[in-house]
Amino acid sequence: MQAHTLVDMAAGGIGGLVNGIAPDWNVFSALGDRARVIVGVIMAGAVLYLLGSAIVGAVHIRVGNQQHNSMETKKGQTMVANSLLGLFAVASMATLFSIVYGFGI
Repeated sequence: MQAHTLVDMAAGGIGGLVNGIAPDWNVFSALGDRARVIVGVIMAGAVLYLLGSAIVGAVHIRVGNQQHNSMETKKGQTMVANSLLGLFAVASMATLFSIVYGFGI
């Protein structure tokens, strides 16, 4: 990324930054605005849930290490790994749907 692009994004404030990472709807651009908002809200809810799950997993790791409980630590590691994998899947969902739709054509 070039330096002036970062400056331009920073000058745009939070709105410019959020719009810079918003999904590109590609073939699904024909969806209505209301449908896009609903999909965005569902994706945001899933991201918040997965971030919360990752935080709970980190707490399990911390408690397991303090109590020398390897089962608790392993449970926390599994929760964090699953949450991060889920976050990746949700974040790339628009791209995955576009690829699958492109294969179908």
